[in-house]
Amino acid sequence: MRVAIYARVSTDRNQTVENQLRDLTQVAQHLGWTIVEVFRDEGISGAKGRDQRPGFDRLLKGVARREFDLIAAWSVDRLGRSLQDLVAFLGEINARGVGLYLHQQGLDTTTPAGRAMFQMLGIFSEFERAMIQDRIRAGLNRARAEGRRLGRPKTSDAIIARIRRELDAGHGIHKTAKLVGCGVGTVQKVKKEIAATPLT
Repeated sequence: MRVAIYARVSTDRNQTVENQLRDLTQVAQHLGWTIVEVFRDEGISGAKGRDQRPGFDRLLKGVARREFDLIAAWSVDRLGRSLQDLVAFLGEINARGVGLYLHQQGLDTTTPAGRAMFQMLGIFSEFERAMIQDRIRAGLNRARAEGRRLGRPKTSDAIIARIRRELDAGHGIHKTAKLVGCGVGTVQKVKKEIAATPLT
């Protein structure tokens, strides 16, 4: 089995990833895994996003390319601090058919018990998404009941007239948007309306 190891420590002071790597390497040797890549982030908080964790970013790119079958990490908090980010990570590797081994938690998705735990995490993920959608719908319904207008505000007739003048003067979409002080999408919409209007 091709295994990628991921190790991370939050601070440079008196901490290194070597202890994590030693434990995970011993597990790999004991189970007959082949370590194909080691990714590390040193002195970087788990609360940081993927763009600020180069090792984690390269790990996820390897997942997308299916360069390994299993990710081994010392503990779940080495992967991230946010439950939402962890659930997203689990969903991403699961979709690619990549397993996960967490040394401290004793989780190994290559075993029946580990797969069951993995599926349970997926259920919690679906539940969380459903709860978010319910809250959004409730908020929209409340706003409608209070008579609040939803969606983007309507473009005023004065702005539309200015857009038409600039387009008639031969200016392009981006130039017109800049001159009028509106979005490119608004100019495109007006231009489409002009094109759809029959000539008299």
